[in-house]
This record gives sequence, structure tokens and C-alpha cells, in this order.
Amino acid sequence: MKLNLKPFCIGLLIALTALSCNPKNAPDVIYTNGHIYTSDINNTKVEAVAVKDGMILAIGNTAEIVGLKGKNTQVIDLAGKTMTPGFIESHGHLMGIGYNKLELDLMYVKTYDELVEKVAEAVQKAKPGDWITGRGWHQDKWIERPDNMVKGFQTHDKLSAISPDNPVYLRHASGHASFANEKAMQLAGVNRLSIEQLSSEVEGGEIIKDDLGNPTGVFTERASGLVGRLVPRDTDEKADQALELAIQENLEKGITSFHDAGSGQSFIDRLERFKAEGKLGIRMYVMLTGGSSQLLERWYERGPMIDPDHFITVRSIKLNCDGALGPRGAWLLEDYTDRAGHRGHETLPMEVVTKVSEEALQHGFQVCSHAIGDRANREILDRYEAAFKKYPELANDHRFRIEHAQHLSAADIPRFGELGVIPAMQAIHMSSDRPWAIDRLGKARIEEGAYVWQDLLASGAIIPNGTDAPVEPVDPIPSFYASVSRKTLVGLPEGGFEPKQKMTREQALKSYTIFGAYSEFEEDFKGSIEVGKVADFTVFNKDIMTIPEDEILSTKVAMTIVGGKTLYEAKD
Repeated sequence: MKLNLKPFCIGLLIALTALSCNPKNAPDVIYTNGHIYTSDINNTKVEAVAVKDGMILAIGNTAEIVGLKGKNTQVIDLAGKTMTPGFIESHGHLMGIGYNKLELDLMYVKTYDELVEKVAEAVQKAKPGDWITGRGWHQDKWIERPDNMVKGFQTHDKLSAISPDNPVYLRHASGHASFANEKAMQLAGVNRLSIEQLSSEVEGGEIIKDDLGNPTGVFTERASGLVGRLVPRDTDEKADQALELAIQENLEKGITSFHDAGSGQSFIDRLERFKAEGKLGIRMYVMLTGGSSQLLERWYERGPMIDPDHFITVRSIKLNCDGALGPRGAWLLEDYTDRAGHRGHETLPMEVVTKVSEEALQHGFQVCSHAIGDRANREILDRYEAAFKKYPELANDHRFRIEHAQHLSAADIPRFGELGVIPAMQAIHMSSDRPWAIDRLGKARIEEGAYVWQDLLASGAIIPNGTDAPVEPVDPIPSFYASVSRKTLVGLPEGGFEPKQKMTREQALKSYTIFGAYSEFEEDFKGSIEVGKVADFTVFNKDIMTIPEDEILSTKVAMTIVGGKTLYEAKD
């Protein structure tokens, strides 16, 4: 990675000289009396920042910056708090965050019985025939396992018993599986006799069935569409409400920019309307969903949309190439340790990756491919590399990405740096998945290539960070903690999992700031606190760069500033 970062001392000198010659150019706002980490190439720490017209005018020590104050300048006392560049969520699903607040949120459910209780409460409030929908369950995170499990999943019997008149459709936390009750399966025509007939419709997915051939209610990958396509479409009013809730949630968690990992035209249109109405708030980098060839053709003809205001940019394509590790859909080179004869599967023909990679290079788009398993990562790297070799003149600054890159073969780790492919990873997945991931992969594969941040950084790759919200909460603090500790959120194990792969705090900060900006081609505009860049800042109530590790999780966002405007401020 070659970041085009302006040297700190030159930028400061130019800014101070210009200001001294032109007192009318006094800053609008000065931030002082805090711990200010710039995340620039030298990891500079400064005492104060001056902002004019939403851009950073000067940085330096308190005396220098306060000396620039004009009669209308607002001085904000950070009172010992910590300011960083605005945090960038580099992989999430914005509407999913909002819908989680409007539907059943099952992320914190600890047992199957608790899930059933939540659905029962929703049924009591619903009319017969109304759909009950939700997301967030994860059977491997439950503190106790149901008595009856098939292929590692619960069965629908208890769920169906409390919801005989309401179809229920609950998406897995990963988004790569779903759980339906008997009523929903009846409406979808899924039963013991129809499963074989439906097999052609669910290639790249699985209807989990018991020993008698009956559907258990669990569907993985493409099979989820059998039931999911029957769920009533959301109204525009509900979609607007979900977007408003998601934007506010991001601001409250210190997120100033968000990479949306796969959406269609209606979402882009809604963002543009929100921007026109002054309601957008956060900066959006949108990946087009690669599942629609018609959508891609329209955008190829149009070309990338690069917003001069830096609020809505569309210049990348998201391809979903394998499943998730939890439902055993991640595509592996060898069998799952806990399911012999099963290696997961591709969810998209690899010929499509080749085709889209070549077309994207020709039309100026970045490709961002979801890959969790080591087989999927290798296949995608192979196809990226072939496209780069075919169009070398177009691949000199491609910044193609692999989303997640969680489990790699040792032979493929150096290829990220060699090819300039960005592993867009979510450190929080290590924290929440690692305790049970070893059951899927075994000790040797975990140690060789699971969440290998230091090995990837050593290859020359950069790692933008995030949460994959709503798979995990969009809050960056737990992911920052996981980056530097490699522990679960209860602080286990002592020393962390595979501790040699821990990020330093400087690396973790960059993963949420300048590395995220680089992975969306915006490193000259944001991602570090430098003269001439935008005044996007996140302010924390504790110094996350120096406090004891076990205090990081208690850190809160105090302020979120976008373009020099405070859009969120915590109440004391």
C-alpha cells in the first residue's frame, strides 16, 4: 500500500503561514485539551486542531492553534478526552442495522428456549397470518444446546408449537442460514415429499432434514430463499424508518463513514434522497450487489459515481462466493473437523468471479468478494490474479478486496500483499467465533491461517476493520479490543488466542481510520487528522491508545463529528 499522506510539519507550516497573513481566515472551531491521535504515517499525536468550513485548517500544540482564534471561533474543550479520525466501518449492511431495531433482535438470545419465548411474545401481539421475522440467532453461541439437534442445528418443533397460525422466518446472525416454523414451510411447499424436487432450486444451499427426511426448519445459503421470498416486502415508510435508525446508531457509536456490503438501486436512490433532505449524516461507500447482472450492466454503462461531496460513492461490486463458518457453509480445502465428508460450498459459480473481475477492471470498478473458507479465498485470489494479468494496464491501482478472509491456507497469505488485494476483516469475528471455530477447523488450521492479522500485514497488505453489522453490533470498541487482545468479550483466554497475531494499538487505530479510507480510494480526503483533510472525528471518553487493556470495553463515544459538525454528543 502506498498512502499519499502529506508530511505533518510541511502542512502545519503552510497553514500557519497562510493564517498569519490572512487573519480573516480564522478557524470556525478549535479543539484542544485532549489526547489527539492523527493516525498519519508517523502516528503523530498533537494537542489541538483548527477547523474551517468543515476541513482541517491546522494542527499542532495548544499555543500555536489557540493563537489562530478569531472573534467568532468556537473553542471546544475536550476535557482530557481522546480524539481520533472519524471511525470507518469497512464492512456492514446498513439497512440490516435499522431493521434489527424494527424486528425481533435475537443477537443476545442465549438458549433455544429463550428464542422461542421471544417469538411467543411476538405472536401474542400479532394477528393470525402475520409474519414474525427476526435475525441474530447463533446456535454455537447458546450457553446450552437443545436436546434435539440435527447436523449441529435445532429443530422447529418447539417453535412451531407456539406459532401454529403465524409463519415465522428468523435469519441466522451470519445471514447465511435461516430458521422457519411449520406454518412458513407449509406456505413455501417444503415437506418430506417435496425436498428432492426442490433440490435444483437450492444448489449452493441445503435444506437440513432429519433421519426420516423431514425438514428441520433450518435452511442454509440459497435454500433460505424458499421461505424468505414469501416474506412480505417492506413499505417505503418502514425502509425510511430503518435507514434513519441505522444512521443514528452509527453516529452514536462514533462511525462517520460506512462501507455498505452489497445493495441495489433502491437503496442508492434512498441514500440520495436522504442526502438531498439533509438526513444522511454519515458518508457512504456502496458496493453494488453482484447478484443482479442487469444492475451491473446499467452501472457499467454509467460508470462509477464518485460524489464530489464525499457522501455517496458507488464504485465497487460485492460478490458472495461462499457461506459462513457457523452453518458450515464456508468453502474449505479439506473436510470440516466436526462434519466428515463436508467441505461447505461455493454460493456463486467461480466463472462469475472471473467475468465480473475482468468487466470491473474495464469499467473502473473495484471488486469485493465475500470469502470465509480457505478454498474460497484461494479460488478468488486465482481469479483476481488472472484478471490482473489479462489487463495489466488497468490493474495498477485496482484495490480489489476479499471480504472477511477469515481462514486461509498458509500458501495464500503472502499473495494478498503480492497482488495488492485488501483483506477486509472484522476483528470482532475472532472474538465471537474463535471459541467454537476450532471445532469446525481443528487446531492446526486455526493456528496456520485463522484471523492471521500480523501475517497479512507482514505480506504488505492492509486490513480495514469493521463488524459486519448486523452480524455483530456496529460498535467499534469491541472490535478494537479484539484486535489488540484476541480475547472474547469476557476477557478469555489469558493472553489471547494465537497472541502473535495481535495488532498493536497503532495498527488497530489505522485499521479503523486510514486503512478504511484507503480501501475506498479516499485516503487523500479522510482517515487521518492532517491539514487539508475533512474534519471527521470520533471522540472517546477514555484514551484507547494507553489505558489498560481490560478498560477498553468500558470506553464510550463522547462525540461524533462529521464535516466539522457535531452530529452526536453523549449526555453526561
